Amino acid sequence: MSDRIGGLITGTLNPLTSLPTATVEYLVVAGGGGGGCAGGGGGAGGLLTATGYAVTQGSSITVTIGSGGAGGNGGYDGFNGNNSVFGSITSTGGGRGALFNNSTAGSGGSGGGGSGSTGSSGGSGTSGQGFAGGTGYSGSFFSAGGGGAGSVGTNGTSSAGGNGGTGIVSSITGNPVQYAGGGGGGSQSGNISLGVAGGGNGAVGGTNNGTSGTANTGGGGGGGGAVGGLGIGGNGGSGIVIIRYPANCAPPASFGGASTPQVYYNNGYQIYVWTSSGTITF
Repeated sequence: MSDRIGGLITGTLNPLTSLPTATVEYLVVAGGGGGGCAGGGGGAGGLLTATGYAVTQGSSITVTIGSGGAGGNGGYDGFNGNNSVFGSITSTGGGRGALFNNSTAGSGGSGGGGSGSTGSSGGSGTSGQGFAGGTGYSGSFFSAGGGGAGSVGTNGTSSAGGNGGTGIVSSITGNPVQYAGGGGGGSQSGNISLGVAGGGNGAVGGTNNGTSGTANTGGGGGGGGAVGGLGIGGNGGSGIVIIRYPANCAPPASFGGASTPQVYYNNGYQIYVWTSSGTITF
């Protein structure tokens, strides 16, 4: 008997027919970038999604889940997120948020947010995967938000850090879920800057740390707060890979690697969700 989880059906598929699988639809989200130490929000991991990816019977396809980048700590830079891969499709890890006294935010799938201390620009995004981070407000500790898959990160202002760029909603599982939002920029005072679509919030004040991006969304980490201390940047959220194809096609011949995907059946599709790396053979 199958169980229903979150509107999806889990269990063993016994299709009435076993048509060969020719193409699949995919969503590949990379790991988000870490937020800057007392600085900018991390950029979201790159997001790629499309239909019509051709598969070859008997050939193994590699699935790699990118981890999120660590946030900046103790005056050191954070790290970009790591790439996620499905076969020939590679989504680029998100860029790190700028360190409070460092003029360079990381470029990536989406770019990290710039520093308020130096008024630096955000890192650039990758065309078709995400957008640039915002620009910090010069001479302050109001840093910018990291870019997201749906829009650029918001600039810092004279009174607040910038919010993270928006993500993208995917319904590949049958339910709408937001992925790949940027992290909010750290600030010295005012309201908390928001991360969206899995991105972490920026912190306010130097004793406070940015929020980490949500696992398996590719969200960027929030920037650490500043003044009276240097808040630690939040870690980027890990990525995810999802594929689906019609339920009346043959199920995969095998899975490999360290883990197997979660399997769901919904709206006439069979759906495979990886949150850690592996392989699939049709």
